[in-house]
Parts: sequence; C-alpha cells; structure tokens
Amino acid sequence: MTPASASTPRARGVYLITPDDADTARLLARTAPLLAAGATWLQYRNKSADAALKRAQATALQALCAEHGVPLIINDDPLLAQAVGAAGVHLGGTDGDIGAARALLGPDAIIGASCYDQLANAERAVAAGASYVAFGAFFPTTTKVTTSRATPDLLRQSAALGVPRVAIGGLSPDNVGPILDAGADLVAVVSSVFAAADPVATQRAFLAQFP
Repeated sequence: MTPASASTPRARGVYLITPDDADTARLLARTAPLLAAGATWLQYRNKSADAALKRAQATALQALCAEHGVPLIINDDPLLAQAVGAAGVHLGGTDGDIGAARALLGPDAIIGASCYDQLANAERAVAAGASYVAFGAFFPTTTKVTTSRATPDLLRQSAALGVPRVAIGGLSPDNVGPILDAGADLVAVVSSVFAAADPVATQRAFLAQFP
C-alpha cells in the first residue's frame, strides 16, 4: 500500500485546527473567513465536546469545508470521519491503528499521524499507510500539554519519507521561517490564528513565510 493516495498532490500551507468551542454557530463564523483566506486543510478537534456535539459540529464543518474546497480531517475518530463524509482522520499515538483507519475510510482518505519528536514513529506510520506525519512541539504551546520537543533537524532527517510533514506547536509568523526552511510542508495552528487579534491577517502572515 502506498503511504498516500496517488491522486493527492503534495499538500503545502496552513493546516488549521479548530479550538474547543461549544457554540457551533460561533465556530463556523470564526472558521469561514480562514477557509476563504487559503487554508490547505482543516482539522476538527474539540476535546471538551460530547459525542452529540462533535457529530453536529463535524457535520456543519464538513458542509462549510465543501463550500470552500478545503478537506476536513477529524481528530482521533475514524468512525466520525466516515459518518460525516470527511476527507480523513488524524490519529495520535494512542488513538487507534492506521491500517484499520485506512481500511475503514478507503485508499483516498487523508490519514495523519502524530509522531511527536521521533523519526521512528514517522517511519512506522508511513509503513502502515499514513498520508502525512506531524512532528512537534517545536515551541512551547498552551493548546495542549506536551513533553516532546521537535527540532528542525528532525524535518531534515525525515525528508526521504515521501509524505507531507506537518510542524505543530507554538508556531507563529515570526518563528516559522526556520521550520519551513528545514522542510515542513504544512504548519498546524490553533490559537496562534484563532486567538489572534486579526485571525485572517495572521493566517496570511503565515502563508507569506512559505518560499
């Protein structure tokens, strides 16, 4: 099995991840301008929501993403991704089997894997069928508790994996340059964009850093 769908071009750009927000209408209103401003992918992640709210929000975000031509990726939950017709799923280190998710969602699904600060994790993920790998955290972050700290060298060492590499963790338009220079294809962002005084301007500032 190839790591990624042969029909999927190599992704590059801003990978938005939603903040926890129990107000679905507000979440959509916050997200829509960012999709229009040039997001590559959107990941739905809400660790505080119950199953019913997750289903409602994922369904609404899938419709919004379809309007803007942006693939929706669901955090942690392949069954929810299948249920709402999302483009794929992102799996953390304890969130399930990549091969099982691929079997459920099909050969064209985007399946990502958190690899933290370990090249070996990324090698195993790609061998299992991951479409992309994510490394982090590159800088301190308030979005989640993390003990791993990735470095630009890890991006250089993973160049031969043949799938997009996502950088995450404390990224800003001011510090992302060396991360992109080291080979990151996408930058995953949550609060640095959603909590910014001007989220659209901040996202565009990220995009301007791409060579």
